[in-house]
Amino acid sequence: MNSLSTFARAALVRALRTVAQTATALIGSAVVISEVSWEIVASGSVLAGILSILTSIATDLPEVDEDDDDEVVSILPPPSS
Repeated sequence: MNSLSTFARAALVRALRTVAQTATALIGSAVVISEVSWEIVASGSVLAGILSILTSIATDLPEVDEDDDDEVVSILPPPSS
């Protein structure tokens, strides 16, 4: 895997985790499930994912090992063959 695809994979995983965490927090802020504003959950989660990707582009990802371009450290399962 080249360094760009390694970076993209790590950034995507980080963004998906951020989206899930944001959705969980926004859903959990409602007292009952019928009071959840699904539009706010969707828009807040998508915005968080976009910001995560932009942050990944602007900074180095600690998940990507600088010494070995083929290795993504600690957050990803090994690729299936």
